Amino acid sequence: MTGMGKIFILIGVIFVVIGVIWSVFGKLPGDISFKKGNVSFYFPIMTSIVVSIVLSLIFYLIGKFK
Repeated sequence: MTGMGKIFILIGVIFVVIGVIWSVFGKLPGDISFKKGNVSFYFPIMTSIVVSIVLSLIFYLIGKFK
C-alpha cells in the first residue's frame, strides 16, 4: 500500500472516531435547534466550545513537551 493510501485510511478512522464521540456528546445543553414544519436548523454552540477547549488543551500539552 502506498503512503497516500495509509493516510486516507488513517483520516477515515479519525472521522469514524470523531463521529462516535460526536453522537455521544453532540446534544449538550446550550446547543441551538429549531424545527418548524419540514425545515430544521441545528447549531451546536456548546459542543463547539467544549471541543475547542479540549483541542486547545491537547495542543498546549503537545507544544509544552516538544
